[in-house]
Amino acid sequence: MKDKQARWLALYVLCLGDLMIVLDTNIVNVALPSIQADLGFSQTALAWVVNAYMLTFGGFLLLSGRLGDLFGNRRVFLGGVVSFTAASIACGLAPNPLFLVVGRAVQGLGGAAVSAVALALIMGLFTDPAERAKAMGFFGFVMSGGGAVGVLAGGVLTGLLNWHWIFLVNVPIGVAVWLAAGRVLPADEVHDGAQRLDVPGAALVTLSLMIAVYAVVGGNEAGWTSVQTLGLLAAAAVLMVAFVVREARVEHPLVPLRLFRLRNVAISQILGVLWAGAMFAWFFLSALYLQQVLGYGALEVGLAYLPACLVMAYCSLRVSDRLVMRIGIRVPLATGLGLVAVSLALFALAPVGGEYVVHVLPAMILLGLGAGIAFNPVLLAAMGDVEPHEAGLASGVVNTSFMMGGALGLAILVAVSSWWTAGQSDPTSLESLNGGFQVAFAVGAVFAAAAAAIGGAYLRPKPMVVPDAEAVDEVAVPVH
Repeated sequence: MKDKQARWLALYVLCLGDLMIVLDTNIVNVALPSIQADLGFSQTALAWVVNAYMLTFGGFLLLSGRLGDLFGNRRVFLGGVVSFTAASIACGLAPNPLFLVVGRAVQGLGGAAVSAVALALIMGLFTDPAERAKAMGFFGFVMSGGGAVGVLAGGVLTGLLNWHWIFLVNVPIGVAVWLAAGRVLPADEVHDGAQRLDVPGAALVTLSLMIAVYAVVGGNEAGWTSVQTLGLLAAAAVLMVAFVVREARVEHPLVPLRLFRLRNVAISQILGVLWAGAMFAWFFLSALYLQQVLGYGALEVGLAYLPACLVMAYCSLRVSDRLVMRIGIRVPLATGLGLVAVSLALFALAPVGGEYVVHVLPAMILLGLGAGIAFNPVLLAAMGDVEPHEAGLASGVVNTSFMMGGALGLAILVAVSSWWTAGQSDPTSLESLNGGFQVAFAVGAVFAAAAAAIGGAYLRPKPMVVPDAEAVDEVAVPVH
């Protein structure tokens, strides 16, 4: 894989595989009413079309990343693509609610395997700092823009065809990715300690994460102070403490705790939780605002996200890496997250009779700018200090922080929105519904602003190397 063209071809394959996974986090949101009407879901059960995916995805990221380090990232990636594609067929052809929910859970397992190792494979392919920054720009768009693309794709497919195609579209993509990955990804290195997997530790952390996700996604329905929610969160915390105690003592830990003593890694996890909390809520709540307040149909909602997708793609692919190579990580990261905060603040001002060009489009463009610029620095900061043989684990940790942050942030902001709406004199009015959305967007803006401040103040990148005049775009600097 020394050939530059081969490396970039491998990158495109990895990004396409991960895009397929990221899309499915949000692609179903716009199609949920159609799925409910067709399969006869109850309102309570309908949430599990989303929750089943998040539960297994979030729960198995750390384990998948470690399996990649021990048994080979390429092998885990290919296995994940197969599982995800097969589950997509089951979801697309689901005859009843139970079949669809189980299929979504299996999709989450495959998605965890793909996402946990894709970033590690990219870090291994691109060792030159300049090439790595450019490659991470591509991957950053997939990670940050995938949610917006998912809403767009969900709206278009549901509006023009039907909900079945939001799953069936994964099948040709998955087959193509599996065939191409088998040809272009580097062979796995053989590890002497390949069988030294900390099975008890894996069980503890996976069960802890799954219980935590279950508690969070069900918190709004059960009540945040209910015995169920508090009991589940307490159980997850006990299991996580037991996991940390075990990892501190076992000879071959699943997650070496020294990883979190790396400053940039630790700070990146905090940023991931805050940013994902804001972004997941934005995808979900903005789609609801467009549908329930402005009266958009599924296709219109999807097309409304097109400007954000285009701006995000341009900034991720053409702007972010250049900024990182010239001025380092902290300024682009803080600036990008600041723009995301401003975008959410603008959504917090969107009125009941809002017009797309005046009240939606500017916020969409700002979010595309901010997310497109900031995601590359976050990933570089999180992975830059990690040894190559632990890249899969670090990738799993990064993805876990985003997944857990997204689930928690979405649950919190939906709860805030519902609380505000329920407290109004007429909770059924559009004004009350929109007021709840506005408060939730404002809280999301605080999350993004806090991430910008923490990243700008506490990340510690190494000194930059001044670029040569003849190699402006190829300058190699150590970015951490």
